[in-house]
Amino acid sequence: MTYAIIGFGAVGQALAKAFARKDIDVLVAARRSPDQLADQAKAIGARVKPVSLAEATSADVVILAMPFSEHGKVADAAASWEGRIVIDATNAYGIPLADFGGLWASAHAAKNYGGARFVKAFNHLPAAKLALDPAVNGGRRVIFVSSDDPAALEPVAELTTKLGFAPVSLGTLAESGPLVSAREDHWSPLDFQDLVKV
Repeated sequence: MTYAIIGFGAVGQALAKAFARKDIDVLVAARRSPDQLADQAKAIGARVKPVSLAEATSADVVILAMPFSEHGKVADAAASWEGRIVIDATNAYGIPLADFGGLWASAHAAKNYGGARFVKAFNHLPAAKLALDPAVNGGRRVIFVSSDDPAALEPVAELTTKLGFAPVSLGTLAESGPLVSAREDHWSPLDFQDLVKV
């Protein structure tokens, strides 16, 4: 299984640190060239490899960690998303719900990734908290996961567990939307909740 993180700002780097902590190889890509990411990636760990956007989109599991407004450009960068797991770690804060045609942001974004197995995860913690070791006082920091593809939840839950977190399923994207999706200029009830499963 190959992994990639698209977006190498605060959230993307926090996720890269989680992979590096567990010695798991991960590709990283952003608007900047691979050469421009090299120093930051090297500082995180040898398992973090900067690549082009096109190469990142070919990974088995792709984590979207760029601003929500860029999800369409990333979707267009792949020849096909068929069968790939796409993990949406974005937040659509500040964007009117009306723009999503009655859907929550992740369900709206998923329409651009035809054929992908789309999962919402890693979006509710601030980057500074996400970057920390998830082992806390004998427990594991919680990551909420949700998807309209129940079979996709298992490999994503396995990944979060490998990274040291405790996955907690919130059901479908429609069920999780009110709990972990930003609503225009408001955060949802579970956003920023630093929960630990013991």
